[in-house]
Amino acid sequence: MSAARNTRNTNVVGESCRGLQRTTVVVLVCVYLAAIVTANLLAARYGAAASVYNAFALIGLDLITRDRLADFWGTRRWAKMAALIAAGSILSYCIAQGAAVIAEASAVSFALAETGEALLYHQLRRREWLERANAAAWVGAAIDSFVFPTLAFGGVMWGTTVGQFTAKTAGALLWSAVLMRIRAPRREVLA
Repeated sequence: MSAARNTRNTNVVGESCRGLQRTTVVVLVCVYLAAIVTANLLAARYGAAASVYNAFALIGLDLITRDRLADFWGTRRWAKMAALIAAGSILSYCIAQGAAVIAEASAVSFALAETGEALLYHQLRRREWLERANAAAWVGAAIDSFVFPTLAFGGVMWGTTVGQFTAKTAGALLWSAVLMRIRAPRREVLA
């Protein structure tokens, strides 16, 4: 009787943890989408002038949120991240059709940046989370800071690129300190 009760209690705790993990992932996905859509809409409305502010507050958040989602998603992260990037671009376009150029630039630059970031993040998987998240964000920020303004605003804008890169890496550092408390199961981190 006692063994059956322990098994039942273990199952309840396991289901509770899985439910909490699902909720955490849903919240992170919503944060990611809200940040990217907001950044795209602000860029569409205010142009390159808003991009450095967006980079610090919103894109730094997205880069770090991607890392946490990768931890939760494990080996299924590639397809889910591609769907998430596409969803952010589609939502941006649907909410403000005047943001089509921004949404397209965002999709391309984020696909490239998130791929570069994900590759480095995976390579550093044995390091402490704060170190690997910020090192990977550095790569993602470099790629996104060059590609996005070039596509969105019609040419290479070195001042904007440098400003965005600096703001994204600073924002990633800030957001990583906030999100480091959200833990994925260890088995998925090393996947």
